[in-house]
Amino acid sequence: MAVAADAADDVTNGMAAPCVQFRFHGELNRFIAPARRGRWSSYRSVGTASLKHAIEALGVPHTEVGVVHVDGTPCQLDARLSDGARLDVHPVAAHAGDDDSARLPRFIADAHLGALAEWLRLAGFDTLYDNFYQDDAIAELAMRESRIVLTRDRELLKRRAIARGAYVHAQRPELQLREVMARFALAQRAQPFRLCLRCNVPLRSLSVEEAGPRVPPRVRERCTRFTTCPACNRVFWEGSHWRRMRALMDDVTGRPGAVVNRADERVA
Repeated sequence: MAVAADAADDVTNGMAAPCVQFRFHGELNRFIAPARRGRWSSYRSVGTASLKHAIEALGVPHTEVGVVHVDGTPCQLDARLSDGARLDVHPVAAHAGDDDSARLPRFIADAHLGALAEWLRLAGFDTLYDNFYQDDAIAELAMRESRIVLTRDRELLKRRAIARGAYVHAQRPELQLREVMARFALAQRAQPFRLCLRCNVPLRSLSVEEAGPRVPPRVRERCTRFTTCPACNRVFWEGSHWRRMRALMDDVTGRPGAVVNRADERVA
C-alpha cells in the first residue's frame, strides 16, 4: 500500500524531528481527523516524543489504545519515535482494564455521566460520582483507589495519572451502560441490587419485623423481602419500579433472575 505523506497530512512541529507514518484501526478512527481515517498519514513529532504523546496529539487518548505495532513489532506507549517508522495503532480489546479477575472493577464517572453511574451501581459495580468533581479530583481518586475513569472528555483520559479509563461514545444512559458492560465484559460479573443507587454502599437485609415500622401498611401486607442502606437509611422492597429495573438487568446481563439483594426501591 502506498503511504500518504503529502504536506496536507503533516502535523509539522520542526523539520529536524522524526517523521513517522500512522494508521489507526477500528474504533480509534472516531477520534482522529476524517482525512486520516482508514489510511496511512504522516506526523512530525516535537523532539523525541513518545508513542503516547504522538498518538494523543492526533486525538486518541492512551486509555483507548490496545496494541501499537512499530514496523510490525509490538511496542509500549513509552517507546520513542524513530524517523521513518510506520505505526499501526489498534483499539483496546473488550474486557480490558481490570488486571485482577477475582475483584470486581471499580469506576469513577465524570460530572456528565450521573445516570450511567446509577445504572452501574444498579448492576452492582462500585461507581464514584459527584456532580462537582473536577478533573484533578477524578484523576487523583482514580489513581489512589485504582478506579476506571468513565468520561466523554477525551482530554481527561489523556492525563498520565489515569492508567485505566474508557471514553463513553453513547449519549443515552441505557446505551452507555451496554457499552461499558461490553467494554469490560461485566455481564457475567454483575450483582444487581447490591448497592444503594444514591450512596454507592452495600445494602443490608431487613427482617419483616425490622422493616414493618418503616414501610406503608400495604407494603407490609404484600412484601416479605426488604433491604436498607446504612448510609441514607432508605428501605427498599420489590415494587413496580424494582420489576422494571430487574427487566433491564435481565436484558443487559443476559442472566434472568441474576439478583443478589432482591429488594429495591421505595423509601420510608
